[in-house]
Amino acid sequence: MAKSSNSVSGQPERPTGGGKNNWNWHPEFPMPTSPIAKWPANPFAFIWQIIRGWLPVSDKLLIAGLSVVTWFYFSPVLERCREFEIDWIAQIYFRNLALLTIVAGGLHLYLYTFRRQGDSYRYDSRPFHQSSSRYTLNNQVYDNMFWSLTSGVTWWTAFEVVAMWAYANGLMPYLVWAGNPVWFVLMFAAISLFGNFHFYWIHRLIHWQPLFNSIHYLHHRNINVGPWSGMSMHPVEHILYLSSVLVHILVASHPIHVIFHLQMKILQGPTSHSGFEMLSLGSHKNDGFRMGDFFHQLHHRYFECNYGENTVPLDHWFGTYHDGTPEARERIRERMQKAGVTRS
Repeated sequence: MAKSSNSVSGQPERPTGGGKNNWNWHPEFPMPTSPIAKWPANPFAFIWQIIRGWLPVSDKLLIAGLSVVTWFYFSPVLERCREFEIDWIAQIYFRNLALLTIVAGGLHLYLYTFRRQGDSYRYDSRPFHQSSSRYTLNNQVYDNMFWSLTSGVTWWTAFEVVAMWAYANGLMPYLVWAGNPVWFVLMFAAISLFGNFHFYWIHRLIHWQPLFNSIHYLHHRNINVGPWSGMSMHPVEHILYLSSVLVHILVASHPIHVIFHLQMKILQGPTSHSGFEMLSLGSHKNDGFRMGDFFHQLHHRYFECNYGENTVPLDHWFGTYHDGTPEARERIRERMQKAGVTRS
């Protein structure tokens, strides 16, 4: 396929072994920060960064299209949602179960079972744990699948079901396409930015030692991540993570926006945690789909850094930004030592 603006820019692979102190592949260091991270801020470059994050092809754009298809073809009509009934709730549940299985399972099969691109653009080439007591089912992949498909799909469905019930009963402000089509479209980008903002603060909260040791540790058992790792969380973390969708109680939106909001939070987990920078689909290594998130991969290795996402530069402003360099790694370690933070 033709390269999009989300394609990897031809950086050479760095076969450094993939050990705990090295990477099999990584982007150029230092990684760039958001155009509004430093003063004077560049708002026009920031807007352009947002546009490039969506166009011409991106996971957000694909999920936006999926949310429209989901609303028109795979969702109950609102009239059915005025009362909590098992038929329409089950329809949403099994649809969500299928979506996560197809996305996470498909990526895992392509990248790890069939190894269709080997270790090209894979960040950490170490194998997943297959026999380890640190995991609930003694197997990293099975453990990740269990928490994703049980707790993850259940809470995803619960938030969506309550939202559809609230829309059906006039309890949430409703945005009509005909009333403001421009804002209707811009809402997708606004939801993504708000999700980044919300994720940073929720993520910092659950890194507080008591919450980390009781809740967030489950997700962080995955130091070397794969597609099923993204939604492998404690049930309480799923609730906190998905709670950003509650903003629709205050801001007028359409059920499509709620469906997109939740699908974005869930389905970007497998892509951002895929462990690969890119899904290679053509004969040339740079022909492919930009997928992984090295910014977050650093968080899984070093824990106390990169809590949010790079578009909204809260990590830069609050001193938790890791740009991939050895100097940044030392800064993070010093900050952890001063704060008395320990991670197993």
